[in-house]
Amino acid sequence: MDTNELAAMLRMSPSWVYREAAKLGLKGYKLGQGRNAKVLYKRAEVFQWLEQQRIH
Repeated sequence: MDTNELAAMLRMSPSWVYREAAKLGLKGYKLGQGRNAKVLYKRAEVFQWLEQQRIH
């Protein structure tokens, strides 16, 4: 899942995802080098992270 898909799923902006995801424990995987590198997220890790954020 790319950054735009994750942002849409979380109902946040892509810039928020770039800035805050790592701080919150959501690990991105960078493909390529430099400014145009693409950051991807594993769906299973995203859903696991969301499950951890759930309020009981």
